[in-house]
Amino acid sequence: MRVGGALVLVAGLFDMLDGALARLSHRTTRFGAFLDSTLEVRYAEAVLMLGLLVPYLARPGSAEPLLIYAVLVGSLMVSYARARAEGLGLRCEVGWAPRPERIFLLALGLIVDQVLPVLIILAVITNFTAVQRIVHVWRQTRGTEDASRG
Repeated sequence: MRVGGALVLVAGLFDMLDGALARLSHRTTRFGAFLDSTLEVRYAEAVLMLGLLVPYLARPGSAEPLLIYAVLVGSLMVSYARARAEGLGLRCEVGWAPRPERIFLLALGLIVDQVLPVLIILAVITNFTAVQRIVHVWRQTRGTEDASRG
């Protein structure tokens, strides 16, 4: 788990640096942004959670699989809420648990061998952040009618 935590940190650093490097070198594209949010955010997080889930499946009755599921759902909803809001032309970078913080917490939990408490924290704050973003978008759109629902 400790090696996994270190690898999560390294991968997370590279993930954050690639976008910054693209912006600094003026090589950003709309497709690049789409690819980043699809592959690096959603698929990478799902694969990371799957890798974390596998060792716990052999432990009947453990809470970790359900917590991993809750973290995954929360993480995907955090990124989806932002993407959907931006698709509507709204800014939505609010909340307690954006991706860098989630990655750091998970890596820390793995490195110090405190996975269960970190999963509990992540399960709560990821889903709370998704709700924060929903409320934020609601406040921005209150009183406006739009035919593009769904």
